[in-house]
Amino acid sequence: MSHTTASARHSRGLLTCYFLGLGMVMAVWGARMPAVQQAAHLSTAQLSLVLLAAALGMVAGLCSGGRLARPERLPLLLISGAVGMAGTLAVLGQCRTLSSLLVAALAFGIAHGVLDVATNSAAVRCQNAYGRPIMSSLHAAYSLGALGAAALAATVGTSHSTLFLVTGLALIAAVLAAGPRTLALHGTDQSPAPADAGFGAAQAALPPTRLWLLGALAAASLLGEGAAADWAAVHAYSLHATTAVAASAFAFYSAAMALGRLSGDRLTTAFGAYTVVRAGALLAATGLAVGVLVDNVPAALAGWTVFGLGLSGTVPSLITAAGTGGPKAVATVSVTGYLGLLAGPALIGALASTTTLPTALMLPALLAAAIGFFAHRALENTTP
Repeated sequence: MSHTTASARHSRGLLTCYFLGLGMVMAVWGARMPAVQQAAHLSTAQLSLVLLAAALGMVAGLCSGGRLARPERLPLLLISGAVGMAGTLAVLGQCRTLSSLLVAALAFGIAHGVLDVATNSAAVRCQNAYGRPIMSSLHAAYSLGALGAAALAATVGTSHSTLFLVTGLALIAAVLAAGPRTLALHGTDQSPAPADAGFGAAQAALPPTRLWLLGALAAASLLGEGAAADWAAVHAYSLHATTAVAASAFAFYSAAMALGRLSGDRLTTAFGAYTVVRAGALLAATGLAVGVLVDNVPAALAGWTVFGLGLSGTVPSLITAAGTGGPKAVATVSVTGYLGLLAGPALIGALASTTTLPTALMLPALLAAAIGFFAHRALENTTP
């Protein structure tokens, strides 16, 4: 085994842990949101303000992270972003007023944005060192971390304050323990080099039109993810599913996405990013459309499952393509993508209020089809 390969494998293992931890924090925060609302006696409108503060903080963190994320700074950004997220999660659990929650949520969002840019930029460089796709498996670690933490948060009887505190402190301890290894991620190869040269490989600027197309497709994909998170259970419940069965709609979607990402790297190696994204997007569009148009619960559950499987390879491939333009390009695509994630559920709600929920849910299906149509233009000349 060469030194470069050993270093790349070490980096991959470490980055897998960062993605896993990021998924855990987001799932714990989201799963206990009702408890946060109840503890601070927040109205729905006030809770929306807290979520808006976190979203605005994330946009700020993505933008600042993109400006700061030079290769030699990525290890520090990984550590600071991870410690910041874990620390603010612990603080959020102790907040009992709207004002304190707004401040803590803003800081939480900033740390999230910085860590998002750092993990994805570092993942692109690690993938360069491998010389083959690994991005999908790293994103699978995020999905698996979120699934496991959501299940834990739903079953453990402890208060959200204790859960947030214990989770935050445990992750801070893990990040600090891994600090020396994280600081060594940049390695010694800082000069321009070919694709297998690792963390210091040179990157070229992307044409603005392609960069914004990548961002638009990321927004379309993440709008679908937001739709699944906020509307899958509602959709199943509207078809007279029980509460438990309705809740399983998003669980099936999430499990399918995790499964797809675990196999995504092998598929990308065999068929190429464009083919995987195009086929997956068309599969997602077809699955959700059928699940929405066929008016029964089994079809709805199957539709959301196929939708998750089909979309699983999209964001990793788009981030890989953006990574050829450096961390600023990754940040640009991430910011644009998260606008879709944040705005999508509300847009679907507005459409549902003027039409019907099945009609509104055709929007993410149509956007998935658009991803398939434009995938070639966005992913042309993308290499692992």
